[in-house]
Amino acid sequence: MLQQLDAPVIAQVHGAAAGAGMSLMLMCDFVLAAEGTKFNLAYINLGTSCDVGASWALPRLVGLRPALEIALLGDALNADEALRLGLVNRVLPAAELEGAAQALAERLAAGPTRAYGQMRRLLRGSLERGLDAQLQAEAEAFDTCARTQDLREGIEAFFERRKPVFSGR
Repeated sequence: MLQQLDAPVIAQVHGAAAGAGMSLMLMCDFVLAAEGTKFNLAYINLGTSCDVGASWALPRLVGLRPALEIALLGDALNADEALRLGLVNRVLPAAELEGAAQALAERLAAGPTRAYGQMRRLLRGSLERGLDAQLQAEAEAFDTCARTQDLREGIEAFFERRKPVFSGR
């Protein structure tokens, strides 16, 4: 599943995201949407419950009450509503969407990829753990990152006042 990947996952949405397409989008770390895009969980309109993790992801992204409204009423949301609710990170003109997604992917690819995996697990796990368990998870993740070349490079770059060049090791 997308949640288990170390790499951040980017969704680029243009036109519509409905049903399973919206469910998959909810599992992504970054969602860029074109102006005019419509979002609809839609399952209830077919007489069924959701799948592909939507019932897990939706309330975590927007809160329980808005999630209930989205899931139970089956109304379409426009891109601006999706942005306001936190379902998408950015709304862009359609002509800029692909370039923005590519730029984001390149930025992430040049980053500390091992730290991304640790950070993703920490943030997602924080919704299930208490503070003490989260602090322990942070200490373990930091220890893992402390053994990487990327951390050494990040520290050197900081003190040398330059941009780090991460290797993913």
